[in-house]
Amino acid sequence: MAFTTVTRSIAAPRELVFDTIAHIENFAEINPDIVEIEILSDVRRGVGTRFRETRMMGKRKASTILEVTEYEENEHIRIVCDSGGSTWDSLFTLRDANGGTELVFEMDVRPHKLLAKIMNRLFRGMISKAITKDIDRTKEHCEGVATNA
Repeated sequence: MAFTTVTRSIAAPRELVFDTIAHIENFAEINPDIVEIEILSDVRRGVGTRFRETRMMGKRKASTILEVTEYEENEHIRIVCDSGGSTWDSLFTLRDANGGTELVFEMDVRPHKLLAKIMNRLFRGMISKAITKDIDRTKEHCEGVATNA
């Protein structure tokens, strides 16, 4: 069972939605909580892309190193990181739906230690809320671009 799942119907072409979520510079541009992106690999797009994302979590900055492990253009992208004693595995899947795109975000969390398992449960609501906010920003952005095109 996924740690959290968010599904949105987006009135925009699949290519636009994919470009927004799969390219970290674009995603950071629409997300004011992301305050810094640093590409850590020679690869800038696709499998093998590694980057440090710094975002505001309340009043604090938190940095995480993430890596793209799967990348099928306009279909799906998987981004994985090890942080806080857990592996965080995020899968974005896109499908055509009602003349637009259905975006499904699924996050699975695999704790490596008991403390991480406890902490993940405590923060699950806050993390799910932040993810939902990110996906809603993606929807708003893509629909705005599609409308103005």
